[in-house]
Amino acid sequence: MDKRLEPLFSSWKIGNCEIKNRIVMTSMGGTSIFGWMERPHFDKEAANFLLGKAKNNVGLILPGIAPLKNPLGGQWLYSNKKMYKQLKPFMDEIHKYGSKLFVQVTAGFGRSMAVNHLMETIYGNKVLRTLFKPFLDVDAATMSASDLPNRWSDKVPSRAMTVEEIHKYIDAFVQVAALCQEAGVDGIEIHAVHEGYLLDQFTLKYTNHRSDEYGGSLENRLRFPIEIVKAIKAKCGKDFPVSLRYSVVSKTKGFRQGALPGEEYTEVGRDMEESIKAAKLLIEAGYDMLNCDNGTYDAWYWAHPPIYMPENTNLAEVEELKKHVNVPLVAAGRMDPYVAAEAIKEGKIDAMGVARQFLADEEWVTKILNDDMEDIRPCICCHAGCFNFAHYKGVANDQSLQDTLHMARCAVNAETMQTTKHYIEKTNHPKKVAIVGGGIGGMETARVLAKRGHTPIIYEKSDHLGGTFIPASSASFKGKLHDLEKWYELQMKKLGIEIHLNTEVKDLASLGADEVVIATGAKAKKLPIKGFDKAIEAIDFLNGTPVGDKVAVIGGGLTGSEIAYELSLAGKHPFIVEGKDDLIKQSGVCMANSTYLREYFQLHEVPVYLESTIAEIKDGEVVVKTKEGEKSVPADSVISAVGYNPAPLTKAGHHVHLVGDCIAPGNLRTVIWRAYEVAMKI
Repeated sequence: MDKRLEPLFSSWKIGNCEIKNRIVMTSMGGTSIFGWMERPHFDKEAANFLLGKAKNNVGLILPGIAPLKNPLGGQWLYSNKKMYKQLKPFMDEIHKYGSKLFVQVTAGFGRSMAVNHLMETIYGNKVLRTLFKPFLDVDAATMSASDLPNRWSDKVPSRAMTVEEIHKYIDAFVQVAALCQEAGVDGIEIHAVHEGYLLDQFTLKYTNHRSDEYGGSLENRLRFPIEIVKAIKAKCGKDFPVSLRYSVVSKTKGFRQGALPGEEYTEVGRDMEESIKAAKLLIEAGYDMLNCDNGTYDAWYWAHPPIYMPENTNLAEVEELKKHVNVPLVAAGRMDPYVAAEAIKEGKIDAMGVARQFLADEEWVTKILNDDMEDIRPCICCHAGCFNFAHYKGVANDQSLQDTLHMARCAVNAETMQTTKHYIEKTNHPKKVAIVGGGIGGMETARVLAKRGHTPIIYEKSDHLGGTFIPASSASFKGKLHDLEKWYELQMKKLGIEIHLNTEVKDLASLGADEVVIATGAKAKKLPIKGFDKAIEAIDFLNGTPVGDKVAVIGGGLTGSEIAYELSLAGKHPFIVEGKDDLIKQSGVCMANSTYLREYFQLHEVPVYLESTIAEIKDGEVVVKTKEGEKSVPADSVISAVGYNPAPLTKAGHHVHLVGDCIAPGNLRTVIWRAYEVAMKI
């Protein structure tokens, strides 16, 4: 192991609970040991996932949030006593590997509840609201500290909780904590004065307008989480650890308005001065640890940083708070192990919180210990598997029910939380499988086939592997994508996969294979625009084709928006022309990612022409057709990012399979999962 990382593997204590190392797996939606958005139960898939972390040397494991009251069905978390009996032997297994586990429990989402079209329909119809109440009580699922607008939808406002409801929730926290303690759980984490969830909505001035004992002064606004910890300690004893998920600074300008890194703004939530006071009051009340990051759902990219956010996103604020408190602090948010180790060594934080990297590679801690870091499959911060709910104009939450119920999955690892669907099964009939195309889809197919015992052979017409993923990872902020491409190349070497570069396949029969997989990608669309031949295709730009200072980007989807973002970072002056009424109006792109880009363009005054098209491309200018009419806009260069058409070498058929964008253009998740599934079936 690299000696610089040794501080990560020293022991520490939360109260009297000793943790073997400083690596904390922080909670992720979908990894709750009691199920997620389902009737509370002991969830075997989550248990398998969590046990895998214990087997791989994680010090402290925090399962995904468990709502005190299930939004679907309305059951209280303490109501199913059987699942706590099942929890006991599971905790015994966790302890065999020297790990500790705290169960994280949440009061709920409040105005941050991810409202979808169904919920809008139910709430908007009094009859449906009554009929659905036993199954989906939208009013209760979205109740907050005060009467407030929902983060996602104007059609489902939040009402204020009653004092009686607050007391019921406090009692429920106590009951769950006691049941967990009896089952051998090492501690409880209260979720949270964090991220603008329900409890946080009580603590923040801009969301708490109450005039009773739970509103007004800071002490009153903190009363709810303070009464929770006091009641738990009274029931479970002062030595039973209670952690708090805590956002140090809200980074929020207003409802649905976040503050970007480096932006000057007026904080409407919790600033550093108030955060220090709040933390001291919370610790005095009994909290034994603060598990820290920044943000609210109005500034959600701080708590779930996309690839555009800097690494160690929240570290500076956690380090500042550490100067003023006397309990352990965990820092989370794109943490780099080397930076975290140095901060721990210097006493600036106590532990490193990591979430999504465990979805990409559950063995990454073990690989650090074994000095095998190049074999760590990296999280690329895409949110396409773990948090893909999309938000754009005209839609509250665009996400399939399947993804809503099973969020903790991974775009780059098809097996994560899907072990009954995606798994390596050795073949009884080894085959020679030709793979035409050496992009990510082709390499994932080859990797799974080789692990199953087949003999895959890759044929790639260029002089390198990676396909369009190479230019896609070329932007200055996309180093993690480059790391993933290198990881795939390493797997090809480790598995001894035969690769033929500079080899264009025209006749499948000549390959002499038992099965053929086509992974030839897609071709860029061309628009019937006068002068379109002057436009630079997005891939060519990403491959290094130079552009001028003023650049028109045709297409405001994710690709076009990221290109405009890269141009702006480089000091150029892009503008976007998009036919739809919002940027990145597509499913599968997480709100954290899309909102960051939209707010970046607003802050940096990058012109965006929505519901507009390019009528003509001329030398030095483009003609933009808007709702108000046509206008000429100076442009030194034009980049086309209007999408792709599938380009399979041949159609699928007997012994011929298609993977990747040659079926239909998608994202990395669709490419990798489809490749995995095809390789499973051969």
